Amino acid sequence: MKTYDLNLLAALDALLTTGSVTAAAERVHLSTPAMSHALARIREVFGDPILVRAGRAMVPTARAQALAEPVRRLLGEAQALRANADAAQWAERTRSFVVRAPEGYAVVFGAPWLQALQARMPQASLQILPATYVDAMALREGRIDVDIGTGLGVDGETEERVVSQQPLLGAARAGHPLLAARLTARRWAAARHVDVVLRPGERSVADQALAERGLQRRVELAVPNSYSALLAAAQSDLVACVSERMARSLAGPLQLQTFALPLALPPQPVRMLWHRRHASDPAHAWLRACLGQVLRAPVTVPAVLPDLGRPALPAA
Repeated sequence: MKTYDLNLLAALDALLTTGSVTAAAERVHLSTPAMSHALARIREVFGDPILVRAGRAMVPTARAQALAEPVRRLLGEAQALRANADAAQWAERTRSFVVRAPEGYAVVFGAPWLQALQARMPQASLQILPATYVDAMALREGRIDVDIGTGLGVDGETEERVVSQQPLLGAARAGHPLLAARLTARRWAAARHVDVVLRPGERSVADQALAERGLQRRVELAVPNSYSALLAAAQSDLVACVSERMARSLAGPLQLQTFALPLALPPQPVRMLWHRRHASDPAHAWLRACLGQVLRAPVTVPAVLPDLGRPALPAA
């Protein structure tokens, strides 16, 4: 049986992230020959080329792509295990963390994040800033610890991990006429829509899929996040298309009905970014492990949102 250690998995993660032996070597502080040797060992262990040349670039094989997320998750969990070696020391740590995330994440994930974090660091506290807090240097200069979202950019100083793959789900107010009959792509496209738009002029995966069928949505309201889209759907006849976690978590409090979309759409990747200086910080590793664990786990949100004062709607 071929064996490997965490150092080899760290090398594999660096190779898959950078797509370059030289860049991967720099990332994990190895020489280029040492990383070349690690790649040879990885190929032997997994029985796969892992990276193959395509023109001047190196691209991952299908096997390598399948390994990428499990390897990153294992490395994160290993960091958390090392961080938990001395429970007494952890219990005495006082640390304040700042996380920037899309609006609504504080409602759905805030309390579970804190609960998970304090399981090992009972003196820790958590501040959640909205994605609308625009500060391009926040990660570099330490004003935030972690960035979470779907449209985040990565630079040479940040580490990135896809922590969740969220299917998209439809949501509409209870009793919406759209849901009174069999839902087809044509009927869904013809409804009045609220869309989540992160950048001006950006085309969503839903619009691309509809265009392939010769269809186009009636987008009457564009908002910056899923939470705003669900609030708008709860107070009107607009129909939302958001991540499954947000839709299911807030459907009860907002009196929304969720439904499967009438066309296949790719899942929405939720990414986590942090600055490289935190790579060897065990407390930060524990924070990241907690954030990712909660994002992947089922969430129950109590129906405690304020009355939205939804107006009566005319009959369709």
